[in-house]
Amino acid sequence: MHRSAACALGMLALAGCYDAQLAGPRPSAAARPTLSANPTAPGARTITVMTRNLYIGADVDQVIGALASPDPNDDVPALLAAIAVLQRTDFPTRAGALADEIARARPHVVGLQEVDQLHIDLSGLGLPVQIEQNFLPLLQAALATRGLRYAVAGQVTNLTATPVPGISITDHDVILVDANRVTVGPNVTAQRFTLNIGTVAPGVDLKRGWVAIDATIDGMSVRVGSTHLESGDAAGLAALRVAQAAELVGSIGTTSPAILLGDFNDMPGSSMYGVVTSGGFTDSWAALRPGARGFTCCEVADLSNHVAVLNQRIDYVFARGIGGPNGSLLGVVTIVGDQPGDRVPGPSYPIWPSDHAGVVATFRALPDVALN
Repeated sequence: MHRSAACALGMLALAGCYDAQLAGPRPSAAARPTLSANPTAPGARTITVMTRNLYIGADVDQVIGALASPDPNDDVPALLAAIAVLQRTDFPTRAGALADEIARARPHVVGLQEVDQLHIDLSGLGLPVQIEQNFLPLLQAALATRGLRYAVAGQVTNLTATPVPGISITDHDVILVDANRVTVGPNVTAQRFTLNIGTVAPGVDLKRGWVAIDATIDGMSVRVGSTHLESGDAAGLAALRVAQAAELVGSIGTTSPAILLGDFNDMPGSSMYGVVTSGGFTDSWAALRPGARGFTCCEVADLSNHVAVLNQRIDYVFARGIGGPNGSLLGVVTIVGDQPGDRVPGPSYPIWPSDHAGVVATFRALPDVALN
């Protein structure tokens, strides 16, 4: 999805921006792959994880551009246009679709990005507009109605914004765990990166980070980290992602097995990607679905497109120390939320669960894999 240059300024990263384009048709929806290698090996254990960008619900680039312009007359129209889109992409509706995805995949751990709290009250401007949305409890409630209990294992705040009176936004990365099947250890880290864009405008503070937990899943100890690296393609942002990825990998250290989830905002082969893979992590999609594109970003801002227009692979499940001999991964990885049938009835038209697709990976770990 195209994003304006204002994306580089920070708050716009909430839209999961990146400007890389790939040519060629989308692959057809083939039958899902089956779990590979030693499915009945004695003592083999299984771990399923998901990464999911929830999407704030509107392209805020135009709003920031208007607020930054010298013309005060464009501020309110830009705000109202974004709010109208936000209403059409109604997160409470999308929360049900996202909960259905989780219910079908039953991941042990879910790494969530763009988990937002929105407070919009324009009564001070004489406008009858009020929106209160807190994405996390809405998603957890939708999961609970499906008989699932996913608990917050850790979270980090990436952005706080009060750009104008009556509007506030807080953005988080969150790790959820299936409370009935996962035990979380005491070592939970929620840390902001040393290098960040920082304050981009009065009242807008963008400082991304990561969250990591130690968990016991199916008798195996594993460290799981989740992040949302900086977005955009303006000068310096690719280098910023490299630095952030290096800090994330360094924080995990040599612990094995380990899994990294998130919206990394760079394509395979990028310098950021090289930092992660040089840390001993394997891109599960590349390893288990070689040759398949696996695009995860991005649908149009108002989620109105009838067929997916995803053209970038920037959401990943990286793994280290899980699988079979010689470090090979055993298992299956799939994309969720990328088929027309995944859309749900919205207030005005069918909408996608998010502007991103999600990635679900199930790993088969052979015996004698333990946390170092």
